[in-house]
Amino acid sequence: MERFFLLVLCCLGVSRVTADSLAAPVNVTIKALKANSAVVTWDIPEGDPVIGFAITQQKKDVRMLRFIQEVNTTTRSCALWDLEEETDYIVHVQSISMSGPSPLSEPLRFRTPKEAETQASKSKDEVTMEEVGQTTQLRAGELIIIVVVLIMWAGVIALFCRQYDIIKDNEPNNNKDKAKNSSECSTPEHPTGGLLRIPQEQQQQQ
Repeated sequence: MERFFLLVLCCLGVSRVTADSLAAPVNVTIKALKANSAVVTWDIPEGDPVIGFAITQQKKDVRMLRFIQEVNTTTRSCALWDLEEETDYIVHVQSISMSGPSPLSEPLRFRTPKEAETQASKSKDEVTMEEVGQTTQLRAGELIIIVVVLIMWAGVIALFCRQYDIIKDNEPNNNKDKAKNSSECSTPEHPTGGLLRIPQEQQQQQ
C-alpha cells in the first residue's frame, strides 16, 4: 500500500515538473490590426511538446476576460474578433502540453484604430493596387508596340537585302548582254561600230 502511494506521488511529481518546465511563448505580436479584429502570433521554444494554446484577452481597466483555447494543433496564430474600435486590450498566450499549460507570456498591449482610419487605409491600398495594374498594362502595351516595330524593321531590312542580292546577281548578265550587243553592231571594216565614215578625198571630189 505504501509503495502504491509512493508511485502515485512520483507520477504527480513528474507531471508537475514537466508542466513547470514548459516555457512560455515568445515573440508575441499583433498583425492585421483592424477596428474590430486582429491576429495574434507567437513562437515557442524548440523541443517543447506543445499540443495547443490558450489565449486570454482583456480590455484595459476591465476585469472581464475572454478565454480562447485550442488543442491538437500546431498553429502559432489566433484571430481575435468582436473587438471595439479605439479600445486598449491586453493579451497573454500560453502553450499547452499533455501535462498542462505553460506560464503566461509577457503581456501584449495594443489599441484598435477607428473604423474610418481602417477604411481610409483600405481605400489607399486599393488605389495603389489599381495604379500598379494600370502601370503594368501601360508597360505591356509599350512592349508590344516596340516588338511590332522591331519586327517591321527586320522585315524591311530582310526585303532590302533580298532585292540587293537579286540586283547584284543580275549585273553580270547585263554586262554580258551589253558586250554581245556591241559585238553584233561592229563590222570588220568598222570595228568600232557606228555610222559609216566617208573618206575625206571622196568628200572633196563630191
